[in-house]
Amino acid sequence: MSKIDRISSCDDCPIRHNAVCAECDAAELAMLERSKSYMTIPAGATIASAGEPLTHLSSIITGCATMSRTLEDGRRQTVGLLLPSNFIGRPGRECSIYDVEAASEVTLCRFERRTFERMVQDTPHIAARLLMMTLDELDVAREWAVVLGRMTAREKVAAFFVSLARRQAQTDGGRQPARTTMLSLPLSREAIADHLGLTIETTSRQITALRKAGLIETPSLRAIRIPDFEKLALEAGEDDDGGIVA
Repeated sequence: MSKIDRISSCDDCPIRHNAVCAECDAAELAMLERSKSYMTIPAGATIASAGEPLTHLSSIITGCATMSRTLEDGRRQTVGLLLPSNFIGRPGRECSIYDVEAASEVTLCRFERRTFERMVQDTPHIAARLLMMTLDELDVAREWAVVLGRMTAREKVAAFFVSLARRQAQTDGGRQPARTTMLSLPLSREAIADHLGLTIETTSRQITALRKAGLIETPSLRAIRIPDFEKLALEAGEDDDGGIVA
């Protein structure tokens, strides 16, 4: 049975309480049920291309995707990491402004763009939730600007693991990661380096340094164990309230 086959209704959806439909009542969910479709995208495939029409807006149910911008000389910068419950596309904008690529196999809950735009206008709960998600993404983008612009390579790698742990906890229904946390990395080390604006050699060295310092453990290439989340957060330059120390 595929991941899509296991989702028979919105009530069965693993992102139900975190996605754009989180605040919907029964009648609104029924409307969404009639409008949605599912699609599975293989790892490495393009979900959206910058400058190209985006016919569907989507929530990620499972998997991970990257958002990137490619410069004229071929250099590419990853500008966002999309995980379960994250939304792809924006109502009122016909084209994607970023390249969106599946970093792993991705399952999408899709809505035809014009249909979804009408639902946003007619359904206050969807509009309000979409606004809140947009503001949350803005906060993340501002924090990440500090990471990329002011942090050392070691702090960048630590901050990446801290951010990933927090997002994983939210997806699982928690507010904060457990003290001891296991992470399943959605990206290869090369992709992590690209995301952080580092070389793969530097990224690998910093992961090794964090491991030798006892701040992380690496059971496998795609698994990270954090023995003490607060210690790793401090290594990433955060204060006791979870903010980045300038």
